[in-house]
Amino acid sequence: MISDNSTQEVFRRARLSIGISLAAFSVIMAAGTVGYKHLGGAETGWLDASYMTFLMVATIGYGAGVEIWHRPETELFTMAIAFSGIAVMTYFFSSVTAIVLASDFDKSLRRRRMDKQIKKLHGHFILCGFGRVGRNVAHELEATNRHFVAIDEHLEQLEAHAEKRPGLLFIHGDAEDDDVLVEANIREAAGVFAITGDDSRNLMITVTAKQLAPDVRVVARCNEVRNSEKIRKAGADAIVSPNFTGGMRIASAMVRPHVVSFLDEMLRSEHKLRIEEVPVPSGFQPRELGSLGLRGEGHVLLAVRTGADWVFNPPAKFVVEAGHTLIAMASPHGRFEIEAALIAGDDA
Repeated sequence: MISDNSTQEVFRRARLSIGISLAAFSVIMAAGTVGYKHLGGAETGWLDASYMTFLMVATIGYGAGVEIWHRPETELFTMAIAFSGIAVMTYFFSSVTAIVLASDFDKSLRRRRMDKQIKKLHGHFILCGFGRVGRNVAHELEATNRHFVAIDEHLEQLEAHAEKRPGLLFIHGDAEDDDVLVEANIREAAGVFAITGDDSRNLMITVTAKQLAPDVRVVARCNEVRNSEKIRKAGADAIVSPNFTGGMRIASAMVRPHVVSFLDEMLRSEHKLRIEEVPVPSGFQPRELGSLGLRGEGHVLLAVRTGADWVFNPPAKFVVEAGHTLIAMASPHGRFEIEAALIAGDDA
């Protein structure tokens, strides 16, 4: 299989060839203009000579302009100009064709490579809808080092974002289609975001996702609050209404300004701090929290979810068991540290 470096080399050589052919065209035009001016004598103007040269280089044939006498030197010069024109034009169009073919091949190569990467994903997220909301969700997933696949019917939006972020994995298609979600490797996914701007489409995406992977978590966007119950009955695990959430945020900014400021600063921090949840593995052997060594600058343990109950600021003697969920304020690296500690406890 041809590598990316080989494809880029084709582009580089083709661009160089186009530059050379344009330079050669300029030289031939200049030489032909001077030659026809000399051969035509005083009655031949520079424009006529240039026009005659262009006709020969472009292999169009004779036309108005310079009169061609049947003299050996004139005929030889005309044949030389015409032959040079044919060679340059052939070289030019072959270079342009090479760029077009290489561009198509490069897109095909990138698509095949992307498909292979998607098939290898496990525990990733699928973004169904890549508008403004979808791009914001993608930004958050990228900031917290989580893998995802974007699906949208507008190819230009996907490609524009891919130009800025070359690592973007995307599929051009309709997320309501079973085949598209299967291509996104939904059976290995941790969750699906149904976040298009149409509630009915989000409902259908939810139904399709649950049919293909009943255990996958689905978070759906609901623009009209009255549609939330329908989407919930369709199988959505969580429903978010941007209008409702926006109203709550505006109210919080008024009555809890310092809390909102704290959360905003946390999101903007260069440490990329988030309130994260880390589930305790099923094979984990019960251990006291203090024995896990969860001490580090990258995370602060806030609470433990034990079934239907919460234990806030749990003490060191609290016993962590399989099925619990640890809630912590952590950076991406801090989250990995907590996961590693739980895996080590699983192996103990």
